[in-house]
Amino acid sequence: MILEPQGRLRRASLRARVTWLAAFCVAGAVALVSFGAYMIVRKSVYDALDEGLRSRAVTVATGFKVTTPDEVQNYPAAFLAAGDVKMGLLQANTGKILYPKTGEPPPVVEEAWEVAQGERGEFIWTDHKTETRVIAVRYGLDGSEQAIVIAQSMQPQRTTLAKLSVVLLLIGGAGVLLAAIAGTAVARTGLRPVQRLTEATERVANTGDLTPIPVSGDDELARLTHSFNAMLGAVAESQERQRRLVADAGHELRTPLTSMRTNLELLLASERPDSPTLSEEDKREIQSDVRGQLDELTTLIGDLVELAREDAPQVIHEPVDLVEVVERALDRARRRASNAVTFDVQLQPWTLLGDSSALERAVLNLLDNAVKFSPSGSAVRLSLRQVGDGSAVVEVADAGPGIADADLPHVFERFYRSSEARTLPGSGLGLAIVKQVAQRHGGTATAGRAPEGGALFTLRLPGRP
Repeated sequence: MILEPQGRLRRASLRARVTWLAAFCVAGAVALVSFGAYMIVRKSVYDALDEGLRSRAVTVATGFKVTTPDEVQNYPAAFLAAGDVKMGLLQANTGKILYPKTGEPPPVVEEAWEVAQGERGEFIWTDHKTETRVIAVRYGLDGSEQAIVIAQSMQPQRTTLAKLSVVLLLIGGAGVLLAAIAGTAVARTGLRPVQRLTEATERVANTGDLTPIPVSGDDELARLTHSFNAMLGAVAESQERQRRLVADAGHELRTPLTSMRTNLELLLASERPDSPTLSEEDKREIQSDVRGQLDELTTLIGDLVELAREDAPQVIHEPVDLVEVVERALDRARRRASNAVTFDVQLQPWTLLGDSSALERAVLNLLDNAVKFSPSGSAVRLSLRQVGDGSAVVEVADAGPGIADADLPHVFERFYRSSEARTLPGSGLGLAIVKQVAQRHGGTATAGRAPEGGALFTLRLPGRP
């Protein structure tokens, strides 16, 4: 965390965190290794010191002896050449310690007297006051209560360990510094794609530019960039669909609104005192045109709302009986048919997971389209049958003029209307809604020619009997 001038805490950047993480990890590893190495060397040094003391004490205890002139006391001859160590002879029976006159007595503890009394074989300890390592061993095997005490300075060992600690500290510091430098380099290199993503998101937020980001490599960051580019593509496609929808809707709405405005202005102008009056028949025709234009606007707005709802992603999880859906759509189509068209219906059971209202709207659009192009007294064939690939098809065929070959690839496009359909009511959105409903349910919608000579529309949907 970093403290800003206002006193607030600000999180460190990802690059700084990666650098600190690398430095801390290396520092921890170096500290553990250095501590382990120091403890091993320390133990080896002190073990060697103890072994040297023990060997020297045994040599002194078993070596030559010197007798005093009065032949009262024998003491080790090594006392005469004890220059680098302090030596002493403990006598438990007298409670005294003998040591060379030219030297100093070694430190003594209670356990050393126990060695002299034969209660211990040897005892070794550290005297922190004099910074020496001391050992006591039995002296003499004739029953005398004596012990040799030898004390050796630990300064050489401590100097060696101090130098070792300095070396390990310098090496560890250099390792941490190199780790920080390497972490900074890795963070700068590794986070460059993240920086590009950040710049791209800022560019999109500020300018709306959805240009994809260049991708290099095949690591996780490259896959992240691919995913971000896919998101940009989806957003661009969505924006393009919205622009097309708004442009097409504006174009389609302009014609009925202009016509209705003209008729209304004509009716209003005829009510002025100084304007020519219209006959009752003309007024009825204008009123009929206005009602027709209002119906056309209502249908167009409803189709636009339905199309916008179908564009939005929705979760489909409702069990749907397709026979019931088709029957409801058929009832509505029969009520709306005005040209004495009959329906030839054949339905087989089929169920699927989906949106029953959307499926009903799609089937109704196909039936309305068939009724619109069917001559009076003809029959519209409606069938729901199973096919062998785990899906079922809803087929709607009419006896109308059919679809021209040039129009077949475009009949499911928004606002597309063939030359024959431009004189008939409609918005050109019904078949586009059918296609979107089919795709949202994992199916397809196709158009072709019926055996009766008219158009044949097929809605294929997955499910089970």
